This record gives sequence, structure tokens and C-alpha cells, in this order.
Amino acid sequence: MMHTQHVDGCSSSTNTDGKNDVEDDRMIAIALSEEYTRGDGTVGWHISNLSAIPHVPRINTYFPNLSDVSLEYDRLIERLNVYGLYEVKVSGDGNCQFRALSDQMYKSPEYHKHVRKEIVKQLKECRSLYEGYVPMKYKKYYKKMAKSGEWGDHVTLQAAADKFGAKICLLTSFRDTCFVEIVPQQQTPQRELWLSFWSEVHYNSIYEFKDLPIVYKPKKKHWLF
Repeated sequence: MMHTQHVDGCSSSTNTDGKNDVEDDRMIAIALSEEYTRGDGTVGWHISNLSAIPHVPRINTYFPNLSDVSLEYDRLIERLNVYGLYEVKVSGDGNCQFRALSDQMYKSPEYHKHVRKEIVKQLKECRSLYEGYVPMKYKKYYKKMAKSGEWGDHVTLQAAADKFGAKICLLTSFRDTCFVEIVPQQQTPQRELWLSFWSEVHYNSIYEFKDLPIVYKPKKKHWLF
């Protein structure tokens, strides 16, 4: 059963407040890093120990401005550093969610077309599970989502969790939402897929350093960089 909880996608209402938010996060990161260095040399803040909030299935409706995106990116980098995680960056060509999922499952982002196809198949075959979260004609929605370059959303993440029997874990850039879990609705998850989620505009695949595969270099530049 899907749970609902409000997720605030905006870090601040003003540029000044946004800078303060980033500075607050930086101070927290420093404190956590100091605590980490006093440990036994292992990843003291292991990703599995993060406290998650329930997932909110929804389509893309909010896109931040350039200033907010930059602040969110700083926050995401701080969190990756604190938890000892590394991003495998995938191309920002509109397929990033599916590329990141592909990298987690197949150790390569190049199977994103297959991943998208399977997710759309799940959307079509299990309409009753997702239709209530789509504020448009449902057939139009999944046909649009079948097109290469169409951005994945939180509904496709839920469909991916259900289709692949996986718990999808998002380390986010949002100030009040560090970690989100998407769990299968009708089965016990058989694996975990870890993604970073940057301010409603980009997903990457993430690993602990010790589990890092051969680094993939995107064919296209990373979004904004």
C-alpha cells in the first residue's frame, strides 16, 4: 500500500535564506565527518542506517530555478561526502532515471531503453495501482512515458520498485527530505537500488566506494555541467 506524506521540494523562499540553509548543512556535515573520523575506519554512517520517509507517488509538476538548483546541488554533494558515497554520473538526456536504474541493476546505464520498456509495461498491466496518482488521461500518460527522453517521475519509480521487486533508495538534495524509500507494494523486496536525486532535475547511480564499479563516462555532459 502506498503511503503519502508531504515533501517540500523548495529549500528556501529567498536567496539569502538559501545560503543560510547551505551553511547550516555544511556545519552539520563537518560535525558528522568529525564523528566519522573518530570511528573504527569503516563507514560509520552507512547508507542502510539512514532514516527514510514514505514515498509520495506523483508526476513532475515543479521545476526549480537556476539559483535553487545550485544550492540543492551543494547540499547533495555534502550528503554524499558525509555518508561516504560516490555518484556514477549518467547522461542528462531526459533518460537519467532509467539510466541510473540500469546502472544499479546491470552495472551499465546503457540498458535504459529496456528498463523504460519494462516500467511502462508495468504501468499498462497494473493500471489500478497507479492511475489515482496521475492527473491526466492514464493512457496518454503511459504512452508519453514510453518515449525516449521523457523524464521519469515518482510514479515511474514506484512502478520500477514493483516491476523489479526492489527497494529503491533515494538520497536527495532536499533540505527536509534527505532520504526516501520506494518499496514494492505487493512483494518483499529482493534487492536495493540506490540513486541520488538532485532537485527534481537529475538522477545518478550511487555506491559506497568499496562497491564502486568501473566508472562510466557519460556521452553527453551532465546536466548544467
